[in-house]
Amino acid sequence: QVQLVESGGGLVQAGGSLRLSCAASGRTFSTVAMGWFRQAPGKAREFVASINWSGGNQRYADSVKDRFTISRDNAKNTVYLQMNSLKPEDTAVYYCAADKTPLSTHRRLSDYDYWGQGTQVTVSS
Repeated sequence: QVQLVESGGGLVQAGGSLRLSCAASGRTFSTVAMGWFRQAPGKAREFVASINWSGGNQRYADSVKDRFTISRDNAKNTVYLQMNSLKPEDTAVYYCAADKTPLSTHRRLSDYDYWGQGTQVTVSS
């Protein structure tokens, strides 16, 4: 089992930045790959970014590439999502998720085994 708790969401103006954190407990953190997803009102949950167990490989959705950066600190059992140049369309609840396949950088929701409760990000225009 892996328990995940997101933090760092909030209200920010367009063009601003936020850093989300996701603290993990339970299973050894370095044995899981991690992902960030988001869900806007009335829309399906979508992939944002993923990172493998070591942090050596990352994957991004086209909509956030060059603006968002995923990283992890295995010593702190935490994965981060640095979000720069935020746009109103980035407004959503952001979720972190853990994938028991440590080498992966999956994009599909169904590949992830554990989910956090989410943190709200609101970008005003």
